[in-house]
Amino acid sequence: MDFPRFFAVVTAAVCVGACVETPPPFEVELVDIPAGTPAKGPRLSGGSGGPLVVSWMEEDEDGVALLYSHFSTDAWSAPTTVVDGINMFANWADMPSVQPMRDGHLVAQWLEKSADLTYAYDVVLAQSADNGTTWSEPVRPHSDGTPTEHGFVSMWGDGSRTGLIWLDGRKMVNEAGDDPTATGMTLRAAFIDRESVILNEQLVDELICDCCQTDIAVAASGPVAAYRNRSTAEIRDIYVTRFVDGAWQPGVPLAEDNWEIPGCPVNGPSISASGNFVAAAWFTAAGGEPKVKLRISADGGTSFGDVVEVDSGKVLGRVGTAAIGENEAAVSWLRTAEDGSNELAVRRYSASGPPGETRIVARGVGSFSVPQIGLSGEDLVFVWTETEERVNTIHSARVPVAAL
Repeated sequence: MDFPRFFAVVTAAVCVGACVETPPPFEVELVDIPAGTPAKGPRLSGGSGGPLVVSWMEEDEDGVALLYSHFSTDAWSAPTTVVDGINMFANWADMPSVQPMRDGHLVAQWLEKSADLTYAYDVVLAQSADNGTTWSEPVRPHSDGTPTEHGFVSMWGDGSRTGLIWLDGRKMVNEAGDDPTATGMTLRAAFIDRESVILNEQLVDELICDCCQTDIAVAASGPVAAYRNRSTAEIRDIYVTRFVDGAWQPGVPLAEDNWEIPGCPVNGPSISASGNFVAAAWFTAAGGEPKVKLRISADGGTSFGDVVEVDSGKVLGRVGTAAIGENEAAVSWLRTAEDGSNELAVRRYSASGPPGETRIVARGVGSFSVPQIGLSGEDLVFVWTETEERVNTIHSARVPVAAL
């Protein structure tokens, strides 16, 4: 990567009547990440006051391994292995995760092949009560048993339980016809308790996009999930649903972009919360115009403010969000630079003021990468994949929040 280890944009102090505190220069500090080479599918979990964890996959002749590391102050810890040598479905866009809960409890999810078919795999969950020293026997949160696609999981903590949503293709075994709801992808949810008992499995949406990432944020009023919906007319816009009184509510459009596309763009939304402040970002190419957009909620996702255009033109999407306190959020996304390479951009948004400048975190990001952003103390932490001669490597950096 030809990107410098540090770069800065110097901001002069401004004095109007009294001197205003000068923000620090924008500096990107690369942080070594203990992933092997090759590696793929980095994913951040936790953060925003709790531990920040990155997980990833490494593959060799014995199978695929799922590993993870904790971020502390300014460095990633030595890697810990959850499972290795298994028949994992390893995909750059559908990333496993290791979710930190309370009291050193961890929940890991990954995908395992369920049949000798290209797209037949199950969601698998395992738990650790001792901060990753030992792991429970894996279980599946879905009970259909069909050799179809299950994946794109998002998890959240609910006291002693872990909630999750996932894309579930159990209806894809049905005979194809004119009605896509009879054979299309669904969004489903369930809980797993600490004894690995699956509870309250439910259907959330009967027809959604086939392979876009999901995301969940936990506001003060409860969890809010974001996903890409699919209509029978092939409109694939972003929807949100809230968990209220023990059930996920019917999804509602975050915005009516009316993006008509006869296939999945593999470009899911991102949502983040602090208190009842919720920020949701997404990519659309409705009307042939690629854009990254943002909406902010002040009431836990019950309603959202005006649509904000974050970027347009040569944007690739792959968005990320990180709530900064209870009034601001950082939004990250991929876009194409003037030299044709991919660059990871970030911008700060407030519920009540103008946005910050667009900053560049990294250049040379791989096309098959879903960059991640998380908050650790006073820093934003980024993780992404770079590809050189078809070999994937994982990279990380941190940026002071105050510099945005």
